[in-house]
Amino acid sequence: MEALTFHAQAEAAVIEAVQWLKLGVEMVGASIIALGILTAGGQFVAALARRRTADFTSIRLTLARYLALALEFQLGADILSTAIAPSWEQIGKLAAVAVIRTALNFFLSKEMNSERQTTGAEQAVVGRSAEITGGRE
Repeated sequence: MEALTFHAQAEAAVIEAVQWLKLGVEMVGASIIALGILTAGGQFVAALARRRTADFTSIRLTLARYLALALEFQLGADILSTAIAPSWEQIGKLAAVAVIRTALNFFLSKEMNSERQTTGAEQAVVGRSAEITGGRE
C-alpha cells in the first residue's frame, strides 16, 4: 500500500490537534466548575460557622458565575468536536447541546442579575436604616 499523501497526513494532524485542543478546553471547563465548587463551598462553611444564612445569596451568585463561565468553555469544546468533517448526527447533537447550554446560561445570568438587584436593594435599605438610627441597631 502506498504511503499516505501529504494532504491525508496534514488532515490527520489537524484532526488530532483539534481533538487535543477539545480535550484541553473541556479540562479548563471542568477545572472552572471544580474551582467554583471549592470557592462557594468555602464561603458556605464560613457562613455556617458565623451563623449568617443571609450570605447564602452571595454564595449562590459566586457559584453561578463559575458555572456560567464553565458552560461557555464546554460549549466551545462541543463546537470543536464538530469542526472537522461533522456528520449530520453530530451537527444535530451539537445543536441540541448548544440550545440547552445557551438556555441554561441565559436563565443563570437572569437569576444572577435578579439576585444582584435584590441584594443591592437590601443593602440600600440597611444603609438607610443605619442613617436613620445613627448607626444604632
